[in-house]
Amino acid sequence: MRKPITQLCYGLSYGLTLCALPMSLAAQTFNVGETQVKFSGFFKLDAMVTDTEYGQLDFPARDFYVPSLTPVSGESEGLKYDTHARQTRFIFTTTTPLDNGKSINGHLEFDMMSTAGGDERITNGYSPSVRHAFFTYDRWLFGQTWSTFMDTSSLPESLDFIGNTDGAIFVRQAQVRYTNGNFQFGIENPQTTLTPFGGGARIVTEDSGIPDLVARYNFKGDWGSLSVAGLARQLSYDTGVVDESETAFGVSVSAKILLSNKDDLRVTFSSGDGIGRYLALNTANDAVVSDDGSLEAITATGAAVAYRHLWNERWRSNFVYAAFDADNNTDYTGAAVTKTTHSGSANLLYQVASKFMVGVELRYANREIEAGADGDMTRLQFTAKYDF
Repeated sequence: MRKPITQLCYGLSYGLTLCALPMSLAAQTFNVGETQVKFSGFFKLDAMVTDTEYGQLDFPARDFYVPSLTPVSGESEGLKYDTHARQTRFIFTTTTPLDNGKSINGHLEFDMMSTAGGDERITNGYSPSVRHAFFTYDRWLFGQTWSTFMDTSSLPESLDFIGNTDGAIFVRQAQVRYTNGNFQFGIENPQTTLTPFGGGARIVTEDSGIPDLVARYNFKGDWGSLSVAGLARQLSYDTGVVDESETAFGVSVSAKILLSNKDDLRVTFSSGDGIGRYLALNTANDAVVSDDGSLEAITATGAAVAYRHLWNERWRSNFVYAAFDADNNTDYTGAAVTKTTHSGSANLLYQVASKFMVGVELRYANREIEAGADGDMTRLQFTAKYDF
């Protein structure tokens, strides 16, 4: 006679206890001592056919849309087909009760999007990279996660890694964040990206002695949500010979508006001097080095709108348009830097079952540089995704 399936616990060293739960729960929750650990995530396969007007895309633009990498020159090389499972994601969350009656919560998350690809001839290995690693206690957050300057609710449902990339604030970094009601305040890791005088390869510095400072106000109602955020930062460049700094400011406004039939509209607008690292995947740098060695902040602006429509219980679509603009001083930056980018996409998603989705997405993108040259990219993307 078979015994009923019950929870089995094993004593480990250092006073830890690992409990194996019934199979229906084992994939999600287990205990390590007093800490409850939950494992979740998804598997995702992407297959893409990409055509560029000029040249050829390089990593990481072969795997997801990067506005600054759309070619504006070179010989057209025809269609390119790529398949990867890089967006597959694994998430561990923890909750530990404390002796003061409160609890402390942790979040650790991995994917494989930002690391160099392995050998596609045989093994197709991807190195995992940390997306989030933080813990929260009471009103405080400590660790790496989305910047307080970013509103994740404004991101559209897209098969692409981001979707509204040209107009999106998109940064994950180490920080300390305090939340009080609708207000959030972040002290975040500083980093400066510079265009050298006359143009050329990006300069990345770690010279700031002041963290990036963010304040955000979030409001939610029956109609949806609204978020307003401000950013203040110091741009710094210190070579031992040159020691320059510049103050930078930015603002971001975003909203998610709920419509009938569970449709929604998501909009975002961001602008500022010296916010290039935060906007459109650093399409423009924060500042340019002038002829006398000082820093001049670059004004960058991005906007996006996304409409999500449910056709019925199984089918839904998302229509997205996003644009980016940089106000470059070409006397300093040269004419090869990006002036504008924009992209539009539409997808059709089919919910096969509650945890299984397939879909197709068409994207068109354009980039123009200050010299006037521009180039297009068109991509058709197919996706299969299993959430757990």
